[in-house]
Amino acid sequence: MTERMTSGSGPLDLVLGGGMPRDAIILLVGAPGSGKTILAQQWVFANASPERPALYLSTVSEPLEKILRYGQTLSFFDARSVGRTVWYEDLGVTLRDHALKGVLERLRDLIRERQPSIIVIDSFRAMHPYADRSSGFRRFLHDLAGMLSAFPVTSLWVGEYEEEDILRAPEFAVADAIIALGTVHSGQRSFRALQVHKVRGGGFRPGKHAYRLSADGMMVYPRLADAGDSSDYVLRSERVPSGIQALDDLLEDGYWPGASTLVAGPTGIGKTLMGLHFVFHAVQQGERALIATMQEDPSQLERTVSRFGWTLEAENLTLMYRSPVDLHVDEWVYELLAAIEATGASRVLLDSLGDLQAAAPDETRFREYVYSLLHRSSRRGTSMMMTYELPDLFGVSRLTDIAASHLADNVVLLQYAGFTDVMSRTLTVLKTRATDHEAGVREFQITLDGITLVPPAAE
Repeated sequence: MTERMTSGSGPLDLVLGGGMPRDAIILLVGAPGSGKTILAQQWVFANASPERPALYLSTVSEPLEKILRYGQTLSFFDARSVGRTVWYEDLGVTLRDHALKGVLERLRDLIRERQPSIIVIDSFRAMHPYADRSSGFRRFLHDLAGMLSAFPVTSLWVGEYEEEDILRAPEFAVADAIIALGTVHSGQRSFRALQVHKVRGGGFRPGKHAYRLSADGMMVYPRLADAGDSSDYVLRSERVPSGIQALDDLLEDGYWPGASTLVAGPTGIGKTLMGLHFVFHAVQQGERALIATMQEDPSQLERTVSRFGWTLEAENLTLMYRSPVDLHVDEWVYELLAAIEATGASRVLLDSLGDLQAAAPDETRFREYVYSLLHRSSRRGTSMMMTYELPDLFGVSRLTDIAASHLADNVVLLQYAGFTDVMSRTLTVLKTRATDHEAGVREFQITLDGITLVPPAAE
């Protein structure tokens, strides 16, 4: 496998299969504003050293002064390294006055003078118009690739290329790795996403991976799509109460630890309250629990839980509230997994799955999120309850069109019943994996004592 070096981002290194290939030509492409220059400088400052200096070359797309001025606003930019381990040079004048032949001569002189191990050319595509004829740029590519191959140097060519350019532009055939930055549109939402098209001599993670840009550089969220894992892991054998008396009354022996439960029903039926019972049962037992909600902000939720004698200030409870308006699913999933790991939560309430679905770029990605999240929770023994709002108040004929019901270990359906003066609520356990349950439709009530079953009428 090709020797690798860090990209400056640990998650991006995972996507690349171990990092940037060393002593290679890497093409970093994308539309203006996609973060190419940020990633290029992040890579430079993460790797440059007195023994392996970096050379950053601007051409004619952006003035070198502008690149430097913006770079200084980034947290990883180390002004003390400039002129010592990171050297900036402007090729714009050389390109304008002497075309591509002059660029080759100037680059050869800079390599001899600076002895760099890392070279960035930003922007590479901007040099295309300076070729003397149709074959001139290919000849320039041949000479440039030959020059770079003669030195132990890793070069990053940055350019404003489009997807179709990958098939026709000659530099893509020369490149050892291709990283494309872009934007995915889903309804009214837009998400930044990167895709690795090629890494010669090594594997990489396929598909599109979300990323964010900030003053700390590029943060990448690798596509969460866990492959099936057939390796053994410990499953606790004891059953545990759900903490919801109405539900426990319908179960044979309680839940398996690490099981997932989908609670589906129309608005106002009691889904969130059922999830709160589930979580606060663990809290009252001295276990750690986590509420991940997009439905109610902390003040609204505190008002709800206080009615039942609970509080969000419990020491062993973690609240993770995110607004569904600007929710980036990839970022949210990794944040949730990190919170579960950090707190050691034995139970998690996800309220609600519908908000997560609405924020997902597409149905396939959403299925991957749910599967991977439940798979990881099961392996670490964390029980998860998910709420999902159904549009029908009466006569529900199906649960979801996202396959969450078949991924969950347990499925509970809540419905309204009757057209009398007062509507009643009903509870049905549709599914419990590897255990038995009462399959009837049972009426329940919500009181200050929580959710309780209504005794069946005497026949």
